[in-house]
Amino acid sequence: MSSPSEAFECRWQPSRLLLAFYALILLLALLSLWLVDIAPWARGVGMACCLGHAAWVVPRQLLLRGPHCHSALRHVAEGWQLYSDAAGWQPIQLRPDSLALPLIIVLRFRLAGQRRVRTLCIARDSLPADAHRRLRVRLKFSRRRWAAPI
Repeated sequence: MSSPSEAFECRWQPSRLLLAFYALILLLALLSLWLVDIAPWARGVGMACCLGHAAWVVPRQLLLRGPHCHSALRHVAEGWQLYSDAAGWQPIQLRPDSLALPLIIVLRFRLAGQRRVRTLCIARDSLPADAHRRLRVRLKFSRRRWAAPI
């Protein structure tokens, strides 16, 4: 492993795989609401909720549009940091339930000074293959990876 003081940074782009997976799950949810034997008003409310969720999630989380979308991660001597256009580089604390798999990285984190835990999915097609592998290795083996930001 590289030196702990060596900085690591990666920037990702929107994932087509995540978008396709989300669209498939949304289609299945809408189809199940259509086929289930419930009152028409309940079916309409359920479909509206599904479409409202899609309208909220797709641009912000999947297409990475908007100033508050996180689009980069780096590890420096001070700890882990996430980047968004609105706030710049912000220190974060990684959570132990983060997951680094060959197909997807599920990053669970808390921004410094906040109690809310957030989740970020980074699919393998969001980064070049080498950068995705290096990020997985960093997340699995970096020292003090669960430490609070300095």
